[in-house]
Amino acid sequence: MLKSLIVVSLLVFPSLAQLAPSESRILLQVQQLLEYPPVLQSWTNWTNLCYIPPTPSFTLVCQGSHVTELTVIGNRTSPSLGSSPVPMTFVAYNQSLSPKFSIDLFFTVLTKLSRLKVLKLVSLGLWGPLPAKINRFWSLQVLNMTANSISGTIPPEIILLTNLQSLVLAGNLLQGSVPDLRNLKGLQVLDVSSNFLGPQIPSLGNTLVDITLRNNTFRSRLPPEFFKNFQSLQRLDLSYNELSGQFPSSLLSLSSIQYLNLAENKLTGALPTNQKCSDGLAFVDLSLNLLSGKLPICLKSNSSNRVAIYSWNCLSIPASKNQHPSSFCHQKALAVKPAEKTHKPQVSKGKLGLFLGVAGATIGALGSLSLIIFAIIRRVRSRRAERNSSEVSDSHKASARLLIDARNLSPVMRLAVHGLPPYQVLCLEEVEEATDKFNQSNVLGGSHFDELYRGRLRDGSKVVVRCFKLRQRHSVQSLSQHMEVISKFRHRHLVSALGHCIDLLEDHPNSVDTVFLVFEYVSNGTLRSHLDDSRRQGVVKWPQRLSIAVGIAKGIQFLHAAISHGSTGNDLKIEHVLLDENLTPKISGYSLRLPSMVRSESNRSGKDLLDHLSSSEHGKKHDIYQLGVILVELITGKPIASQSELDVQRIQLEQSLTASPSSLRSTADPSIRASYAYESLRTTAEITINCLSKDAAKRPTIEDVLWNLQYSVQVQDGWSVSGEKPVARS
Repeated sequence: MLKSLIVVSLLVFPSLAQLAPSESRILLQVQQLLEYPPVLQSWTNWTNLCYIPPTPSFTLVCQGSHVTELTVIGNRTSPSLGSSPVPMTFVAYNQSLSPKFSIDLFFTVLTKLSRLKVLKLVSLGLWGPLPAKINRFWSLQVLNMTANSISGTIPPEIILLTNLQSLVLAGNLLQGSVPDLRNLKGLQVLDVSSNFLGPQIPSLGNTLVDITLRNNTFRSRLPPEFFKNFQSLQRLDLSYNELSGQFPSSLLSLSSIQYLNLAENKLTGALPTNQKCSDGLAFVDLSLNLLSGKLPICLKSNSSNRVAIYSWNCLSIPASKNQHPSSFCHQKALAVKPAEKTHKPQVSKGKLGLFLGVAGATIGALGSLSLIIFAIIRRVRSRRAERNSSEVSDSHKASARLLIDARNLSPVMRLAVHGLPPYQVLCLEEVEEATDKFNQSNVLGGSHFDELYRGRLRDGSKVVVRCFKLRQRHSVQSLSQHMEVISKFRHRHLVSALGHCIDLLEDHPNSVDTVFLVFEYVSNGTLRSHLDDSRRQGVVKWPQRLSIAVGIAKGIQFLHAAISHGSTGNDLKIEHVLLDENLTPKISGYSLRLPSMVRSESNRSGKDLLDHLSSSEHGKKHDIYQLGVILVELITGKPIASQSELDVQRIQLEQSLTASPSSLRSTADPSIRASYAYESLRTTAEITINCLSKDAAKRPTIEDVLWNLQYSVQVQDGWSVSGEKPVARS
């Protein structure tokens, strides 16, 4: 909503003049070069293009005889887009344009539309480096190329677009440094999230209103006064990077700031307790950094107008279990080193190792693990490497660790949250050793196309190994682009991959037909098992349930937004939420669409559901609904096995909210009595009912859910600290 308010809309009425024949021909060439996406398939030589009614996927605005706005939103997803509601199922799709596509030719043609002011090319499968000739769009005000496969660097010629107001390149494969954008005096919106940009924080103009740099590889020190003069800044998101240095507390008091997210970096230092916050600041996330000292007073208050998230730092907060000891941050801060000012040479595609990460697995004892994520790093394995396997293995492991360490995970998340070893690329001998040469006694399950084994690595850690037989041979090069981005799906609240092994064909060293995936073994069972009557001695109380709910919501938020479009339409059953020994929830029932690699017949049983969830937005609403089901079970403690059971629980919960406080208490799980603040329980119940709305359009976003759950946590924490008994609200 914020961006739509910032960017100047071009309200141009259709002109009675005919579009210039030259521009009509250009648009038909664009149709051809984009390989006739569905939204453009109806165009012919006789189509009056300026009078095509606008839709959510297509807008063409003409002024006089020229095109001034072109918006095309396709269905070719970015490397991370696409999902299957059926865990352990790979869904075939074609996410990029064909090999004959030339992005240089495409822009040679497109830049002939010299009067363009708005250009939005989203999810069209564009691939290749962005050409320097983009500077020919001298009139351009809005450029949005979200969710494609554009690689290389952002061309420095972009700064010649002096009329640019909004630049959105999120969800691509861009890398290297961001050009100095201070000369773009009119730029208000910058979103380059979910790429591989870095390591230096870019130089930006202080007139920006919205800055989104999340989920990249920025790892330089953040100067304390860097944003001091950004008085127009309303939204700043630097999360999921590795920024270090003193936390710039002045950000909290910027006159226009409304949204501030610096989560999962390496920011250090004590927060000034008397720090003032801007009146308009509604959301702050400082979690998973190395901050110490007391919390500023302006972040403590249980204001309904502000949500502050600050877990997993080293803050001195009474009765809080979500902080590390001060020694932890001190040790990690000593290990933080500023990034070099000179850019490191990029690793060439030909020298990157094969890298395959996250997919699904199922664990037998107390619950099931279903997860699908792959990751492959580019590497051409020469036949000469066959004679030196040990050197190849070491090189492979080094390159895989490099990608994981530098691009995907912050050290704080690896060491403080997951506690996982570095990602490994294993040789076949290591996998055989872990599974006792695939001994049948270690089989956990599987099918004709995949098998699941329990195992143990050489360091003694328990793992789950999944073997995939690909439906057809695939070259490493054809898979690397897709898998490299998918490998970024590692998060505190997702089940994580520990490594992989690719069995290359001896007669075709660049071909792949078998893949082994290694996952962490989560031994504390499913969330459902901790709510069962049989485990009442160890049942989790309300504060723990609320913390688990927040963790699940943050995992879903990551799936939806960490990488453009992310994974939606997941299978978020309570049985697919696993708990580790600290009761940290880990989602296993999520899935990703991958290139056509495995069984097509596996899609048959879920075909109707896949069609129903073809829209990413619809998939998000489906996830919200399933989260609502989990919240009902957390509140009531009762398992839900059918839609009719859910309807009964939903109606009962809804009625209890309009009745007396005792009604809601009687609906809640008896085992959590005396452990909750009534307002905390009520707030959670209210957002739960909203999640279960029959009208998908009325369901909240995951951000709304997280906001309400965090507010419930604040109320609960305040009640716990004060020692008050639950107060009924009439």
